[in-house]
Amino acid sequence: MILAIDQGTTGTTCLVVDGDFTIRGRGYRAVEQHFPQPGWVEHDPEDIWGSVVASADEALADATLQASDLTAIGITNQRETTVLWDRRTGRPVARAIVWQDRRTAEACARLPAELIRERTGLVPDPYFSGTKLAWLLEQVDVETERLAFGTVDSWLIWKLTAGGVHATDPTNASRTLLFGLDGMAWDPDLLELFGVPRSLLPAVVPSSGIVGEGRLGGGLIPIAGIAGDQQAALFGQCCFEAGQAKATYGTGTFLLVNDGESLRPAPHGLVRTAAAQPGVTALEGSVFVSGAAVQWLRDGLGVLAESAESERLASSIEDTGGVHFVPALAGLGSPHWRPDVRGVISGITGGTGREHLARAALEAIAFQVRDVVEALPDGLTALRADGGATVNGWLMQFQADILGMPVEVAAERETTALGAAGLAGLAVGLWPDGSAVAKSRQQATVVEPRMSRDEADERYAGWLSALRGVIG
Repeated sequence: MILAIDQGTTGTTCLVVDGDFTIRGRGYRAVEQHFPQPGWVEHDPEDIWGSVVASADEALADATLQASDLTAIGITNQRETTVLWDRRTGRPVARAIVWQDRRTAEACARLPAELIRERTGLVPDPYFSGTKLAWLLEQVDVETERLAFGTVDSWLIWKLTAGGVHATDPTNASRTLLFGLDGMAWDPDLLELFGVPRSLLPAVVPSSGIVGEGRLGGGLIPIAGIAGDQQAALFGQCCFEAGQAKATYGTGTFLLVNDGESLRPAPHGLVRTAAAQPGVTALEGSVFVSGAAVQWLRDGLGVLAESAESERLASSIEDTGGVHFVPALAGLGSPHWRPDVRGVISGITGGTGREHLARAALEAIAFQVRDVVEALPDGLTALRADGGATVNGWLMQFQADILGMPVEVAAERETTALGAAGLAGLAVGLWPDGSAVAKSRQQATVVEPRMSRDEADERYAGWLSALRGVIG
């Protein structure tokens, strides 16, 4: 039995997965987000930890198991969210700065973009951890030698091992602006550039392998799998061969393509990142706001009673009536990388209703994914899809239409957690290879495009026109 911990932006999901790769138990706890200033997004690291404990207990109870029945723990996490804590007390010295946070945009504009792209595969954007960490170090009044830095995986490993292990894996390290892809190690020149002492950083360990024993629910269980959420989903979607791609539709949408062992510069608008398979990298396009746009219509404007209502509203009309939504609520990620841009809804008339806004939000998700696919040098022939928003059948059909290719929707939307379970299970010998993970994809639903290519291109052109009006 594997406990998969999927610590995400809005909550923590835990799954108990058995030797047949079947989910035996589930647990979930929400995590509160804090917005102290416009563009700032924070979490309380202790709240994150509390959500893990509670959701793990719920998953075990749902499976009618005890912690002692578990063989291993796999961890996957929101990646760039930055945690800084005191090694002596084990307590955070500040709130965690979430990946969506934009406070370091000006600092990013002053960074040497070419050097960062050459060494890390990334671009200087407040999305990544490096400038967040540098900002925190300027704010806290604690001796540097007492501090420990980590993304959420490191924080959870530290808590599970009662401070015994300070570690991360390449998939998370490669999102910090501090990690060189060529040598798969912390880069001394980048540490100097950001003013980060090496003593703060976690050890980098394989994504699949035992790194320590974690205490949870009264049991002592090997921690055997670690991967950032998007790389865990790439693994869980069995994108084991170069050219295979997945998109995870959640708060944002993240499209990753297995690019083998290539270390070539990523195409313009995309980044290169470490995959969970040793030596493998992936090309990535990061759409910051997708499901969050629907959530904003629900919570911010009261347009929707619940997110699921968006599907019914979108399908009740033939088009948006000329309404376009550019949901740059946290700036724009791939392929534009414009942290300064803000969201816009255009084309509103007296006849615009909430159904038009709901449909425009869903269309924007699909258009942004096509934006990323257009930046891929070799394109795609199919896209594997997972994440919470894939339950929206209208969105998945529109996505296939706009891309002009099949979208293979995973039967189990928690592919990220299954990827973490797969990595942990391989490390402890529960499965000999990735074939067990592949079994989980057998029930995927293939959504074929129905829209003509000319119509898809025309609608996409309308979106691009609205987008150009925003970014100039």
